[in-house]
Order: sequence, then structure tokens, then C-alpha cells
Amino acid sequence: MATDTIRIGLVSISDRAFTGIYEDKGVPSLQEWLGNALLTPWESTVHLIPDEQEEIESTLRDLVDFDGCHLILTTGGTGPAIRDVTPDATLAVADKIMPGFGEQMRQISLNFVPTAILSRQVAVIRKRCLIINLPGQPKAIAQTLEGLKDESGNTVVPGIFAAVPYCLDLIEAPYIETNPDIVQAFRPKSAQKPA
Repeated sequence: MATDTIRIGLVSISDRAFTGIYEDKGVPSLQEWLGNALLTPWESTVHLIPDEQEEIESTLRDLVDFDGCHLILTTGGTGPAIRDVTPDATLAVADKIMPGFGEQMRQISLNFVPTAILSRQVAVIRKRCLIINLPGQPKAIAQTLEGLKDESGNTVVPGIFAAVPYCLDLIEAPYIETNPDIVQAFRPKSAQKPA
């Protein structure tokens, strides 16, 4: 298993943020969350792009094929609106589809809003990179990644990031470790590195 710095692509997909109508909050919240959650060294490549399927596909391909990203997190463009094409673009660049991530993201969000069923978030693998479509709102991003905790801080519904490190192991990406106070990475004992 590799132990290098993990390269993470962060892509905010929004016509209005791209044109400056409002400030993008998705990528800054992701950077803050990753800074708190990852113990492994990481670096990010950031893109703010409009809801254009060809541009999304091109950005995702470039992040994997040329920038060498191991993980890509997108925000925005996952609903049923005409301009929401992030999942379509993500599926178009995929080698494998990972449906469990989308299922769990919707499960988490359903604890807060019934409209979570309108989300089309997906996760895929392209080469040795995991690409995940996340919500656009900072609070929803954190809830999706961390999961839901009770008043004592115990996990009630696991977040999707608990499965990310082992998924990266399986596609031969760098070994990453998380801060258990934020999210506890799950790996089978046979896949854990000695402390």
C-alpha cells in the first residue's frame, strides 16, 4: 500500500457561483472538513465550473488522467433541474459505478428533508480515482461525509467517508488515515496498518 500524499480534486459546479452571482461555499467547506478529518498529508486541485456536461466531463478526466488525483469530490448540480448534469457527466467518465455511496447519501439526508429523494448523487471509479458527487450546502456536505451522531457523539448513521479509505486501498490509491473524532475510517483487520 502506498503512503504518499493524497491528491484530491475539489470541483464546485454552479452557473451562479461561476458567474460571480454568489460566492462558492462548497469548496471552502470541503477544504475545512478535509483539514480536520484527514491525518494523512493531502493536497488539492480546485475548480469552479458551470453546469455544462462537456466541461464537467473534461474537468473530471483531466483531474484523473493528467493531475493524478486519487479522490475527487464535487458539489452542486445533482438535482432534477434541467441544468443539473453533474451525475450524468460523472457516469460518462466512469469505469465502475459505486451505487452504495449515493444510497447512503440520500439515507442521511432523508433524516432532515423529504426532498432528499430528488438527489441524483453518484460515485464512480475512474482508473485509480474515486469520484463522489456531494451536496452543495456546507452543512449537508459535513453531514453526508461524517454521518449522524447522537448527543454523546456516537455515530447513529455512518457517513460515506468511513468507507472512502478502504475503497482507495482497493483501487491501489494511497493509504489514508482519518481523525476518529471526525470520522472513523473502517477497514477489515487484514487491511489495517500496524499502529
